[in-house]
Amino acid sequence: MGLFNKVKEKRSDERNEIENEQLKEALFDKALQMLVEGKDYVKLDYTTCEFGYVYIIENYGVEALFKIRTDVNVFYFAAQENTIKRLNINEELFNDITETFLNIH
Repeated sequence: MGLFNKVKEKRSDERNEIENEQLKEALFDKALQMLVEGKDYVKLDYTTCEFGYVYIIENYGVEALFKIRTDVNVFYFAAQENTIKRLNINEELFNDITETFLNIH
């Protein structure tokens, strides 16, 4: 019972923000700034962004996994402690990480 209570307490400090369009737009904008014109995209006209998960964790910040599809390729990003990092992963790993994260949160 003690372990269950600790897990439950920890989860109360987390908020699923997958519906928070403002937060997702801000993350998307920051990640777009990391892309290089001519190398990562030619035109951004049909660029899309898909989020695996977006959480706000108290005393930690944002925890998110997302991908941006440009006219050149798909690029993966993580937000951790309010910092955005570009990842070197593929679609399968993106899906695995998303599934694992959502299962434990």
